[in-house]
Amino acid sequence: MTLDHGRDLLTGFLAAADRFPGRPALTIGRRTYSYGEVSDIARRWAAGMVDAIDRRPRRVGVFGYRSETSYIGTLAALFAGAAFVPLNPRFPVERTRKMAERADLDVVLVDENALPQLATVFPDSPTSPAILLPQTSGRDARPHWPGPVLGRDDLDARSPLITLPDTGPEDLAYLLFTSGSTGEPKGVPITHGNVRAFLDTNQARYRLTPADRLSQTFDQTFDLSVFDLFMAWDNGAGVYSMDPIELLAPFRFLEKNQISVWFSVPSVAALLLKRGVLTPGRMPTLRWSLFCGEVLPRAVAQAWQAAAPHSILENLYGPTELTIACAAYRWDARTGAASCERDVVPIGEIYQGLSHILIDEQLNPVPNGEVGELCVAGPQASPGYWRAPELTAQRFFSHTDADGVTRRYYRTGDLVRRRRDHYVYHGRNDHQVKIGGYRIELGEIEAVLRRAGAVEAVALPWPTQGTPQSVTAVVSGAAGLAELSAAARQALPTYMVPGAIHTLDIMPLNTNGKIDRRALAQWLDEMNNDDATVAVAS
Repeated sequence: MTLDHGRDLLTGFLAAADRFPGRPALTIGRRTYSYGEVSDIARRWAAGMVDAIDRRPRRVGVFGYRSETSYIGTLAALFAGAAFVPLNPRFPVERTRKMAERADLDVVLVDENALPQLATVFPDSPTSPAILLPQTSGRDARPHWPGPVLGRDDLDARSPLITLPDTGPEDLAYLLFTSGSTGEPKGVPITHGNVRAFLDTNQARYRLTPADRLSQTFDQTFDLSVFDLFMAWDNGAGVYSMDPIELLAPFRFLEKNQISVWFSVPSVAALLLKRGVLTPGRMPTLRWSLFCGEVLPRAVAQAWQAAAPHSILENLYGPTELTIACAAYRWDARTGAASCERDVVPIGEIYQGLSHILIDEQLNPVPNGEVGELCVAGPQASPGYWRAPELTAQRFFSHTDADGVTRRYYRTGDLVRRRRDHYVYHGRNDHQVKIGGYRIELGEIEAVLRRAGAVEAVALPWPTQGTPQSVTAVVSGAAGLAELSAAARQALPTYMVPGAIHTLDIMPLNTNGKIDRRALAQWLDEMNNDDATVAVAS
């Protein structure tokens, strides 16, 4: 039974668990969990968290990968009144350690696959967080861990937490870490008010019902996964976790599970198109086909629409700082191609309830129809970067709009142009790119290469024209390409590791004395077929 609880990220799940306790909430592989079962498990884990530290936790790390612990752990953290912080055991250990350290975690839920990394990610210290091991006994970890350790038997024996802590709109719901230009991951806190505004807007748009079944294609360190989980749970629907290998041929998965809502990065669909398997009528169960995370090529949208003829296809847009997505464009098979510029689908119209302006480099609004940096204000905007006031001041600013109201805007760094009733995308105004749906600060890669011995390092999206598929680096003064490649593989997630590293004795400079990235891109295009200067980072 659910006691009175405020409107927050848990609101929909609590209502669904009361109304539909027997309906499927989560499927992982062959295992399906009902709403009642998920609620019971999450409440027991939440009780364990509170007991372990004798108070309400502030932030809870969820250290796992597509497991019972990683999915239900997010709910358990919310039940305990905490923000969840996803941690991925497939990331380099050092990167995960920095994320965990900066998050200042009180409790960490660890699945069995992440357990071997526990001691490295959380070095022995007097402030070590409490550890919950829902899938293992905890006997091996307990003697070596300075803090409390609760294993599977301890958690199963707990009484479910019934009275939930009060949670307000300003309280944090989750904390995600994205690529940072200094070479370190930066934290983006999202409040319950932020994500509640997003869910309400999207439910008004998509009208999901308990009969819907949603794909879950994203890693949980990617904020788009919040859509999968909580758009489902907010409306009594089921969410179905996909193994990455199933993305290579998702058709059997979709048919078997009768998936009605698909959500992924466009590169998944592009790969299917390249392989020649995205054929007309292939996905008859879909009623919504949603893409986000990177540009959606026109040809991909057309092919997917033909393959899912009963679905409505939308291209969503939005950075993590604006809570998952803040704009959408509904594809029309008759007029969509004519609306595309540079052969990519528009990002669409900004959500109702959000304010938006386009600015130039001096933060002045640009005339209608001209290209400018998109800035957005409103209830979905993050309060700022985690414990980084200087960075927050760089990316957020106040502006008095034509209606006389001063609003706090987030600078997306994306260049767009107004075209009739929607926006079209014109690229980035900085050195940040999206590859495979992941947002990548090229400066982070450059910092790793410099630390590994390169005097100068420049990372560029590759290919330099069109949709980037990987990153290529150019270095000078390097000790050795093999050492640089090894350092990149050790320090960076796979999607950030340069596909190739080139060397130059002298970097080209522009008139301001800075490294000329445009000249480097041109040089790379000319050197594309010259393997003699390339070290592939495999």
